[in-house]
Amino acid sequence: MKYDIRKIREEEYGLLEDFLYEAIFVPEGIPAPPKEIIKRPELQVYTAGFGRKKGDLGLVAESDHKIIGAAWVRIMDDYGHINDETPSCAISIYSGYRRMGIGTALIGEILRLSRENGYRQVSLSVQKANFAVKMYQNVGFAIVKENEEEYIMRWRSMP
Repeated sequence: MKYDIRKIREEEYGLLEDFLYEAIFVPEGIPAPPKEIIKRPELQVYTAGFGRKKGDLGLVAESDHKIIGAAWVRIMDDYGHINDETPSCAISIYSGYRRMGIGTALIGEILRLSRENGYRQVSLSVQKANFAVKMYQNVGFAIVKENEEEYIMRWRSMP
């Protein structure tokens, strides 16, 4: 599949709510939560006012003029929070485009962009049962903390 990765445009910031919903891991056999779940304060930190905070960085994957995935980082007190200097990452690919290498490419590019913008590390939170755990490890994320359901992972830039 042919796709391009590029910086997200301001007029596309609203799509991050769709991708936030898509990023919610739903185990097989469990019904997906209602879309309104993304309006909860603990999830709004990922998207509210995106682009207005210093350090907000975002990319999209596009195929045939359709945005099919997004990755973004921002300093926020979210599930993957490590400290106030480390941006947390969110990444999501629409379901019909998963397991094609697009997520790996997107995460690689958002890490490169983060490094170019002075960030020495990036964190994220991922459910232990999510197949993406392996992808994150393959691009250099390491588990720094865990609880019953999820891992907090951190990627560090090489000096």
